[in-house]
Amino acid sequence: MASLATTYLGLNLKNPILVGSSGLTASVSGVKQLEAKGAGAVVLKSIFEEEIAFELDQIVGKAKRAAYNLEQFDYLDYQLREEKLKRYTQLVEGCKKEVSIPVIASVNCVYSHEWSAFAKHLQDAGADALELNMFFLPSDFKRSAREREKAYFNVIERVKREVSIPIALKISYYFSDLAQMIQRLSDTGVAGLVLFNRFYSPDIDIEKLSLSTESVFSSPAELYLSLKWIAMMSGRVRCDLAASTGVHDGKAVIKQLLAGARAVQVVSALYRRRKGYLETMLAEIEDWMKRHRFKTIGQFRGRLAQEKSANPAAYERMQFMRYGARR
Repeated sequence: MASLATTYLGLNLKNPILVGSSGLTASVSGVKQLEAKGAGAVVLKSIFEEEIAFELDQIVGKAKRAAYNLEQFDYLDYQLREEKLKRYTQLVEGCKKEVSIPVIASVNCVYSHEWSAFAKHLQDAGADALELNMFFLPSDFKRSAREREKAYFNVIERVKREVSIPIALKISYYFSDLAQMIQRLSDTGVAGLVLFNRFYSPDIDIEKLSLSTESVFSSPAELYLSLKWIAMMSGRVRCDLAASTGVHDGKAVIKQLLAGARAVQVVSALYRRRKGYLETMLAEIEDWMKRHRFKTIGQFRGRLAQEKSANPAAYERMQFMRYGARR
């Protein structure tokens, strides 16, 4: 009988499939259903500092137009933050009471001094680990690339002073020197790095002459960016690696594990095919392991990482060689 058990962030998982931060993990009942369908762990829907700030801005804007005294809104800002944080800590506490799988809290902020305060509350609520969802887009004209990169290290340092639970950092691929940045981030003492964030991108409606939103769900074709970087960085970092985006079946999970991932986050596939699809994905992994006579994930994890590959240049050059040959 093949065992899918693994570890991630020092946590024991019955299998490597994590349900990523999303509406699927926004309620205790939803998390219970995911556990019943086989999820190895869950990353709770993020608490967004930007959302809190946006809500306050809307209220303040209306107050300005009505010529109200704005001094009261410092207190309102505090109330909004406390209310959102209270609801989120209740979600963590509720999940920990109802499920046995690891519950990872998620915080999504930008250039904030609130990270450490949020993190401490979530640890106290019982979160098994914390995922910091960080991305500073290169379209920020107010800060240099060096300033943006420095912000990551400042946030990690502050949070590590406040909490003792494992920290995972979910990052984007928007770095001028991605490989070295991944290594430097792994040297900070974080327990894991999640590759990568998926961004909402605008599209253009050429008939209405207006902006529209592209599909919020990933496609299987998006697997290969994270697959490449998981394979290239496996064995070259001081922490666990988790893969995110484009994972739509058990085969995709297997590929990421072969590349060196400790865990794989799934969201879009479950929206498209419902939570029960977890069982299908797990069955695909088990069947593949039996056919290849692997009894544990450790027997094949990282086998096709670049560091162990007989042809390491393939991860960087093979696609260009193939396209060239077709011409």
